[in-house]
Amino acid sequence: MPVLRTPALTPGRRPLTALLTAALLLGAAVGAGSTTAATAATGTGTGTATATATATATATAAHADEPGWTAEPAAGGAGPARPYFYLSGPAGTVLEDRLALTNGSDRERTVTLRGADAYNTADGALAVRPAEPPAAEGPSGTARGAGSWISFGTATTVRIPPRTRAVVPFTVTVPPASPPGDHPAAVIATEDGREAGVRVHLRVAGPTLAALTVEDVSVRGKGARAVVAYTLVNRGNVALVPELALRAEGLFGEVPGRTARALPVELLPGQRVSLTEPWPGAPVLDDVDLTLTVTAPGAAPATAGASARFVPWGIAARTGAGLLGLGAVALAALLLVRKRRARGRGPAHEEPVPAGKRAPEHELTGASR
Repeated sequence: MPVLRTPALTPGRRPLTALLTAALLLGAAVGAGSTTAATAATGTGTGTATATATATATATAAHADEPGWTAEPAAGGAGPARPYFYLSGPAGTVLEDRLALTNGSDRERTVTLRGADAYNTADGALAVRPAEPPAAEGPSGTARGAGSWISFGTATTVRIPPRTRAVVPFTVTVPPASPPGDHPAAVIATEDGREAGVRVHLRVAGPTLAALTVEDVSVRGKGARAVVAYTLVNRGNVALVPELALRAEGLFGEVPGRTARALPVELLPGQRVSLTEPWPGAPVLDDVDLTLTVTAPGAAPATAGASARFVPWGIAARTGAGLLGLGAVALAALLLVRKRRARGRGPAHEEPVPAGKRAPEHELTGASR
């Protein structure tokens, strides 16, 4: 399973929560082997949780940067393992589920549990809000998001003996005035500055709306390194997995674009992300009109356009310099030809003298006159 690795925190620094993947982010790998069931109780003052102890297990060595424990949804009976929690119900109800914590190390672990709001980062990744003091939650502790609806009761801190699996129940209390649609959240387990998160897909019953827009389209770079930058906005109340297609029309006809493909992002309700799309088919010399089309299940297609002018300035500069040089050589040659012709014709003011009027030529004999 994917591993969530969080660097150890320095003293006095507020814990920061690492990014969540689209399905499940867990702690480090844990050793496994044959198990037998037993019941283990948590320590005094740490709450209560049902635990199943493994009597015999051959543990695999955990990496030095892994916490040695995992957090995942507890399996229901003989059903398959769940990658995340999925809960749904009308506003005003209380939903229940269970989190499984497995300690595969040789020492006791003390894990702190909390709920957190999930959101998209600017580049589309999934993340969760850091823990905040109660005073920061708002007047009278009002909820800011679905993360604050999650409660572990008195079991917010759980002690897990070595080679033990603890199952911790929790509730999600949906406020009566909650709007319908998806409310992304996560369950966060923290121990010694390390955190493991499990997605909570929570949907409040009622009308749903899938709505998507694409904005701020522009072209960056040129040639094979050209990319199309754009912004996606989820204006509905359900999470969306969009697909993108790129069409381009130039002065000489259609330019190779990009066929529709799924984007590696889950866009949460009300979120805005800025993405780039490689465009290896960008022309070298052309004036192009781009049309970006984004679709998602249940949502109307969203389109936006931009214009881009591609001019190979480097080649143009070298060509211009070559033409200037060739012109200079041609001009110099022309001037040289004209100069030589002028010398061959002699002075322009002299007139030819008739042969009969020429002065006699004196013979040089050396005799005195």
